[in-house]
Amino acid sequence: MNWHPLTSAEQLDNIIEESKHTPVVIFKHSTSCSISSTAKSRLERQWDGASVDHIKPYYLDLLRYRPVSNEIAEVFQVQHQSPQLLLIQDGMCTYDASHLGISIDSMKKSLAV
Repeated sequence: MNWHPLTSAEQLDNIIEESKHTPVVIFKHSTSCSISSTAKSRLERQWDGASVDHIKPYYLDLLRYRPVSNEIAEVFQVQHQSPQLLLIQDGMCTYDASHLGISIDSMKKSLAV
């Protein structure tokens, strides 16, 4: 899994445009939370072999970039959670899960055909 850092609210415009051509995920991670670390580790293990290589993964460090997380909540109309995985397709959030509810299999069911 090759994470792309999400560090500014300005990147969200690019992510929205990207999502019109290929699905994008945003993983919001709290580096001080053991549940968040567990969710991230599970996500990374599930990613390999899940046939989701066409999805571009972004990683947001919530402690360093909390204003970006707030912008994500506003732009994609989701409640802030940590950890949280959002699937963005055609400029909209089509899957949103948090904590240990984050699952590649569940996310894949939300992929546009």
